[in-house]
Order: sequence, then C-alpha cells, then structure tokens
Amino acid sequence: MSAFPYRLSRAGVVMTPVAGDLLEAEGVLNPASGRGPDGDLYLLPRLVAEGNVSRVGLARVITEDGVPVAVERQGVVLEPDRPFERGRSNAGVEDPRITFIPSLGLHVMTYVAYGPLGPHTAVAVSDDLRAWRRLGPVSFEYDDELGVDLSLFHNKDTVFFPEPVTAPDGTPSLAVLHRPVWDLGEIRPGEGEQPPAGEGRPSIWIAFIPVEAVHRDLRELARWRQNRFLAGPEFPFEELKIGAGPAPRRVPEGWLLIHHGVTGRLESGVAQQKNVNYAAGAMILDGDEPWRVLDRTTEPLLSAETEDERSGIVPNVVFPTAIETVDGRDWVFYGMADSKIGVALLERAGAD
Repeated sequence: MSAFPYRLSRAGVVMTPVAGDLLEAEGVLNPASGRGPDGDLYLLPRLVAEGNVSRVGLARVITEDGVPVAVERQGVVLEPDRPFERGRSNAGVEDPRITFIPSLGLHVMTYVAYGPLGPHTAVAVSDDLRAWRRLGPVSFEYDDELGVDLSLFHNKDTVFFPEPVTAPDGTPSLAVLHRPVWDLGEIRPGEGEQPPAGEGRPSIWIAFIPVEAVHRDLRELARWRQNRFLAGPEFPFEELKIGAGPAPRRVPEGWLLIHHGVTGRLESGVAQQKNVNYAAGAMILDGDEPWRVLDRTTEPLLSAETEDERSGIVPNVVFPTAIETVDGRDWVFYGMADSKIGVALLERAGAD
C-alpha cells in the first residue's frame, strides 16, 4: 500500500478556557464549525462547567495571514434543558459535529445528549448557527439480520456527509456515521457486552436516510436506516476503539474521513477517562460506495505530543472534530486533552 496521501501539521492553540468563567471551568474542547450568514467562520465548542456539565457555545474565528489564531466568544447556543439531555446526577449536550448540507440549505448538528440512560445521539438543525431546532434523539431502523436493537446502545462520534449518496439499496440518501458501544453494563449492571456478529470493539458504522423522506419531513434526519459496519480498529494507535471526526470531505480519491483512534485502558462507568491516549488518523472511503474503505493510515497523522495535548482534564488527547477552508487552505480543529482547542493544517502529502 502506498503512503497515505494527506498529512496534518499542528499550527497552534485557538481557544483556551477563560479563568473564572464557571461555564468553562472544566475546559473548552471538541468544536463543531460552520460559516454564518455573514460569511464569517465560527466554532461551536463544547463548554464544560464544573461537574462535567456541557453546553455548546458560539465563537467567531479570528485569523492572521489566513491562519486561525483565536476566537471571539458570542455566547451559548445549546444547553441541556430537555429531559433526554439530563439525568438526576448528570447533564450535557456534548461534542457537536456540524455539516452544512446545501440540498437542505441547513446546518445539521449531531450531538451527544448525556441523559438518564447515558450518552445517546441527537439531531438539531439551524440556518444561522445561532438558533437550533431540536429533532430529538436518534432512532435506528431494526434489522433482524443484525440481531440487535441499535437504539439500546450508547452512541457517539456521529456526523453527516455533506451531500446525498446512493445507498446500498439504490436509494438516493443522506449518509451519516456513528459509533455504537456494545457494553449494556454501562446502562444496566450485569448485562455485559452484546455486540452483533463481528467486531466487538467500538467501531465506525454508517447509516442512510432517503432524501425523499427528509424532504417530506425534516424529522426523518433523526431516523437512521440501513445501518452497517464501516471500519473497526486495525492498527496499534487505535487498538481500543475508533470514531469518526469531522464531516467527510470530497477529495479526488473519494471521501476523506479524519478519525480518532484510542489506546490505553478504559474504566467502566467513568465519564472522563484518565488512562487513554487519543490520536488522529484518516481513511479514504469510496466516492460512490462510501461504506467501502479504500485506504487508511497505519500510523497517526497527529498524536498527543505538545504540553497542551498531553496535560489537561483528560491527558494525551488529540480529538479532531471540524474542518474548514480559510483562504484556500484546509484547517482541522481538534480538542486538546479535553481542555483546549487546537488547529492543524490539512494538506496533501508531499505538498510544499
């Protein structure tokens, strides 16, 4: 296999917690992104208050010579104020991913609702990045061949493709990536892991939603069909699990998907893991059949090496969540040790 055709080069820190701000007491991290009606670039960071209670903020990106260098905060746009986003001892709207889908004319956000049964994916939409309409928690079409009800399981790292594709059944569809976790013991002690046949470690799955159904009723964005396994852990830097990062991007080779891989040791029932290491990798998905992986990185494109990436609420984390183009160059925004937000340049390998 030839060398992977893309690389990441870190460019610095763009957002750090404000001292004394109670909403940022436990970090700013894992942002979504988008262009507002004004044409400006915005991050929608996860803001973590004391007690691991997360909100989604809004911050305009400031650039110097085409490089993102800082942000201007503009408040909070999503709070955990719905019952499915809160439990008796937890709450949060976490780790948003945003894809602008031109055929809908909308920004589509997937986020983690940290509710009474733990983390589950939910969907919201907006035309200006500021006012969000919730479409509610995601439900999954049952497939007896899989033999599992995907709606039972914790699910994170979900993100939509930006344009329709042809689903495996030939239907023009929107595609979305997600990452089920098979350990039902996290919800009901003693139940244990109940994966479908195949890879039991948390892996990237793909689902589809018929375009016609979405145009009839936007709420169909939260009903995911034709779920199938896409890619699991394969290389040493992703031994424990993998998950999707930013929305896949069209490239000459197909679809470029930046993902994260995890090594270390997971502790059951712990929200903020301390003994893991997150790194950024990537894969190329087939342009016409995005459920097929054509190529992937055997080693990380970016690992936790700087002090900002190695020291924080959760040490040793590089967690990519957004890609944006600024003055013709592509930038990946990523969480640093669950505490700050960094940015890295994405370019073709071998580019000068």
